Amino acid sequence: MKNLLRSIGPALIVAAVVLGPGSILTSSKVGASFGLIGVPVILGAAILMMAMVALAGRIGVVYEKSPCDEISDRLGRWVAVVIGLVLFGLVALFQSSNNIAIVAGLEPVLEKEAGQGIAAISKVIILVVFNVFIIFSLYRMRDLYSSIEKLMKFLIGLTVLSFLINFGVAWLQPQDFTPVAREGKQDWIPLLGMIGTTFSVGGAFYQAYLVKEKGWGIPEAKKGVVDSVLSISILALVTTVILLTAFRTFYGRPDVLLSNVGDVARQLEPLFGSAAKVVFSIGILAGATSSFLVNSMIGGTVMSDSLGKGSRLSDKWPIHMTTVALLVGMVVAILSLLKEGSTVTLITFAQALTVLGIPALAAALIYLGTRKELTGDRKVPRWIITLAIVGFLVACCLAVKTALAVADKMGG
Repeated sequence: MKNLLRSIGPALIVAAVVLGPGSILTSSKVGASFGLIGVPVILGAAILMMAMVALAGRIGVVYEKSPCDEISDRLGRWVAVVIGLVLFGLVALFQSSNNIAIVAGLEPVLEKEAGQGIAAISKVIILVVFNVFIIFSLYRMRDLYSSIEKLMKFLIGLTVLSFLINFGVAWLQPQDFTPVAREGKQDWIPLLGMIGTTFSVGGAFYQAYLVKEKGWGIPEAKKGVVDSVLSISILALVTTVILLTAFRTFYGRPDVLLSNVGDVARQLEPLFGSAAKVVFSIGILAGATSSFLVNSMIGGTVMSDSLGKGSRLSDKWPIHMTTVALLVGMVVAILSLLKEGSTVTLITFAQALTVLGIPALAAALIYLGTRKELTGDRKVPRWIITLAIVGFLVACCLAVKTALAVADKMGG
């Protein structure tokens, strides 16, 4: 058992980043809108995510150089820069949803009256203070990787326990309403957002960097597969539990729109009663905190690597670029929040848009994993490559579907 727990590490950090506030809110909205259809979607997305994380981890241990340096040597620095920019853009969108979730999580607690909300200037101050704190912590932390890994293990464990308990209570209590079929056109954005958070190739790409920070080499290649399967299984379990809890609480209730965090928090009422809003707000804040720093580090590290400025957390440029990612995400979130609209819609919209850049990152991982010089112990298992190719094809379809859904949403 100890050996099994020691195998968990880098991929759990990826899972913690993916299982942020956006994932919690989108899976809740899918459970309320689509019901049990979302369960096989999560399973399929999780299997593809396992393969991508395992592939990235393998690339991290079999290559001496970082992924972007390897791509630069083979295809040119400009290709590596394009990959860095794509991932940096995905991170900025994802980071903006984390920022919005910070405000959404605090709003039910800070609002003077139910449904009144808090002033725009207060939202801006909250985001600025929070981001300054994260940036300060980024520069002050010693042994950054070890600190983050320990924190992620604690937060993931706490998240799993909380939602499992509430899930049991919700399903043991009888429903106090009769489900009614929803009328009208179905909104596909939440479902696409949930797929984007579960099958996050941007997060998977970072696994290649994390295994190097961990100090793993070819002897730990099999340990990396175990790490990927277990960590992403935990991600899928929590996402499924949240979806099923929302399904039990909200599905078939046309009066429930889930337009704000207070609405979504009602799924915790079976366990926490009137304190559900406060508890859920704390959960959103915990999810945002666990995702906040590492998500921006993904964009900052890969962007720095693509420019040839270093890829280790001990280097200066990855930290500087991480700070830029934090600031970009904050600015985008502030501009979004200053406009009127549903916070949950803004978050799920940003989550869905992250799907658009997945094909390019998946193609880069497959390219590095299929080089002819990878022989013997360095060769990537065929099942990983096969599932990764399936993931690439799925990513292309998702990108098209997301573009159409977003265009329809903006047009409507």
